[in-house]
Amino acid sequence: MPRRGGLGWGALALAFLLAPLGATAQSANPTYDKIVDAVIARYQLPGIAVGVIEHGQVVYVRTAGETVAGSGQPVTPRTLFKIASNSKAMTTTLLGRLVDQGKLRWDDPVTKYLPQFRMNDPWVTANMRVGDLLTHASGLPEGGGDLMLWPEPNAFTRADIIHGLRFIKPAYSFRSQYQYDNLLYVVAGEVAAAAGGASYETLMQREVFEPLGLDRCQVGAWNRDTVGDVATPHRRDNGRNVAMPEDAAIPAITSAAAGGIRCDLTDMLTWARNWLAPTSAQLKWLSPVQRDVLQAPHMLIPVSAQRRAWDNTHVMAYGYGWRMADVDGQWSVWHTGTLNGMYSMLALLPDRQSGFVLMINGEADDARTVLGEVLMKHFTAPGDSRDVRWYADALEQQAKQRPANLTAPDTAAQRPAAARELAAWAGKYRDPWFGDISLCPRDGQLRFTAAKSPTLTGTVMRLGDRYLVHWDHGDLDAWLDFQPAAGDQPASLRMAKLDPQGDFSYDYEDLELRHAGSCR
Repeated sequence: MPRRGGLGWGALALAFLLAPLGATAQSANPTYDKIVDAVIARYQLPGIAVGVIEHGQVVYVRTAGETVAGSGQPVTPRTLFKIASNSKAMTTTLLGRLVDQGKLRWDDPVTKYLPQFRMNDPWVTANMRVGDLLTHASGLPEGGGDLMLWPEPNAFTRADIIHGLRFIKPAYSFRSQYQYDNLLYVVAGEVAAAAGGASYETLMQREVFEPLGLDRCQVGAWNRDTVGDVATPHRRDNGRNVAMPEDAAIPAITSAAAGGIRCDLTDMLTWARNWLAPTSAQLKWLSPVQRDVLQAPHMLIPVSAQRRAWDNTHVMAYGYGWRMADVDGQWSVWHTGTLNGMYSMLALLPDRQSGFVLMINGEADDARTVLGEVLMKHFTAPGDSRDVRWYADALEQQAKQRPANLTAPDTAAQRPAAARELAAWAGKYRDPWFGDISLCPRDGQLRFTAAKSPTLTGTVMRLGDRYLVHWDHGDLDAWLDFQPAAGDQPASLRMAKLDPQGDFSYDYEDLELRHAGSCR
């Protein structure tokens, strides 16, 4: 989808009414500056944007670092970041708009809008409601099927995802527990398109971005050079931030409804204020009834020992695109966003009309956790003595105490496996939802290639008595375990993350690859 053009006078007037004024310039605050500075120093972040809202008003805006490390191009309040899974709340808001308009009901069966939709269990297919797409309780394993979304670029379409779901075996019974997934948000985006009579991208621009005045948020196809001021993701390599460059032309992506939107800090603060202190016009744009539905608990989430110890949390749940929990006796609603080289968080304290937004263009899992925790404590436990250093040290200590079976092995001794030692296993393999892969000799080594995910190309390595694939582009390496043919079943290949704690979206464990032919 091209970047939307100019708005008509009616749309301009609506946007003016719906978007409340807020701070957009850098605003100093010694308390917040100390927190942000400490996180930047501890984690050597390439770039960051932070905004804080108190009692419905933006009181703090801070940006630091560069859009590309070493470029000299500063991050500003108008710098675009990938907000990743914070896109989910925008998707559910779009659905809420359609409910308000009478075009959709939360309890409608998904097959009413997508007759081709199928889950692995026919009963689940028949009983899956629109709301069930949004609560991470479908039965799919955590991150199930995410290899159809990431790494990017790949050739999987939304139609491929809807078709592929029927082949992914459930990990638990329908509506019985929380396991985070992304594919069903892609389905939800297609439900919106069917009900709204336009593409997901068109509806998001028309029903959410334009009415709220989110004039920098991007979805669909656009051009980095034309839009300007765009943060580049980074990875850490030997203590350095290494940019992961993108082409100028950003294509429309399959994962948009699950995590494909980009926004700047100014627009994210406008988005947050719409939830904390909505104007009368915004309450007409999205009714109080639908606002309550989106941020009501729909599926309980187990409370971790860390959250219990740090936040005195008793109840945690997922709504429609939002997480929620009590923190030090106060109700919080939030979500995080994670994509390779980009981290974000939006947190709301509705009863205080307060909250914050943070976006980082680097590998920043711990940095986000620490910054989010200290900012939250500023509201829920202002006398708490635990600071950035305390939380950062605690996370480091946890990592050191992780059991050996939950840590990645030392791969220093790995070597390329000779093609001849794996000759019996060479060939083409097929998974019903991921498609074809090949394990074929090249220059004396065995090369792994995924037909529809070209980034997943790598060399088969040997480590001790096991084999793994080491990807060319830095993705999470995977173990390869070959199983011989048995009866009428062909030889098969199972895969698993080398690092058991690695990103669940590398869901190699869900693949059932079976030998489907020779390399010739």
